[in-house]
Amino acid sequence: MRDQRLPTSPGFWRSPLRGPWFTSVLGLVLLIGVTVLFVTGLVSYAAYNPGLSPVNDKTPGKGILGFYLFSWPTSPVWLYRLTQGVHVTLGITLIPVVLAKLWSVVPKLFALPPARSLAHALERVSLLLLVGGALFEFTTGVLNVQLDYVFPGSFYPLHFYGAWVFFAAFAVHAALRVPAAVRTVRRRRDPAAPPAAGASPPVVGADLVAPRPDPPSVSRRGALWLVGGGSLLLFATSAGRSFDGPLRRTALLAPHGFDEPGGGPGGFQINKTAAYAGIDAAETDEEVWRLTVTGRTGTVRLTRGDLLRLPQHSAALPIACVEGWSTSDQWWRGVRLRDLAALVGYDEAADVLVESLQRHGAFRRAALSAAQVADGRSLLALSVNGEPLTPDHGHPARVVVPAAPGVLNTKWVARMTFGDL
Repeated sequence: MRDQRLPTSPGFWRSPLRGPWFTSVLGLVLLIGVTVLFVTGLVSYAAYNPGLSPVNDKTPGKGILGFYLFSWPTSPVWLYRLTQGVHVTLGITLIPVVLAKLWSVVPKLFALPPARSLAHALERVSLLLLVGGALFEFTTGVLNVQLDYVFPGSFYPLHFYGAWVFFAAFAVHAALRVPAAVRTVRRRRDPAAPPAAGASPPVVGADLVAPRPDPPSVSRRGALWLVGGGSLLLFATSAGRSFDGPLRRTALLAPHGFDEPGGGPGGFQINKTAAYAGIDAAETDEEVWRLTVTGRTGTVRLTRGDLLRLPQHSAALPIACVEGWSTSDQWWRGVRLRDLAALVGYDEAADVLVESLQRHGAFRRAALSAAQVADGRSLLALSVNGEPLTPDHGHPARVVVPAAPGVLNTKWVARMTFGDL
């Protein structure tokens, strides 16, 4: 007989909450939630236009995993704000559900023997990939949202490849377990009651029921309410990052939530300050700074005054970042990107490589597609909300593109090279 003090013994696990109904309910919630997370995560990667390689490609060697990639659209302008806001907010909201689900099935991780058959061995391996993938994806996602890059390597490939491993294991697990989980949840009886005489035990989680459970301190329904309350609390303290005004003050857990960026025309959220990016004020002085534009007919160098004398256009566009925060529409004004392309011989649309003065952080160079350049709302902005750009918002000039991730809206622009990339 196994030592009841060891986690490998069924008698070690005494909670009366574990069982088929509790596990099945959590599993069905995650079936929907994780699927939405995976899809919005893939969409987020597509928004970076990794086809503009190697500049925007943060996952080289992805091979077949990039089969779905498509040219990211510029309409509606709030598209990335919506998809990434859903991705990050939902991911944070699901954390209590994921932890509760892992807790509900943890006895299976210690079950002996390790493999009773080849099929059982494969199931155990898939379970380890599922649990490990879930912990990895949610942990790296939260660290990225909190701007704590303590993990080795770049977030982009780690999270991308980890997502495929996690979702592959998740899909296999769901295919095997969902039908039985649905049957279990549909049972019209008290989930804590024993099965009726002669009834066959449910398939999902039957082996999780403690043989000698401790007295219950809360019902299974009460435990679900506790998990749901935790998710609701996380939602309420993080969702506000996607809004301006009073709602943003509710985002207590978000780096770009409760912080106050100041008032005035430039009083909206930023990701990195000029000081953080290593911008030297002498370089951005209007008497010194020049924009170098290169294309089919050669190179032109433009002062800020030269740019102001070009036809000016305005567009109301939001800024949205991979960390899940965003601003509402700001009123940007400047020179259309397609007009700059025309200065160097491109009457038709052309890709463009944009280079920044910044010295620190990712995406010091970013590429935009010809379709993004062609959109009349894509600007080299010189002012916002009726005032010149502040240093933290990219003075003397920055790119703003509808529906693009924030990192592609390059600040402190120094050089633009038009042509096929």
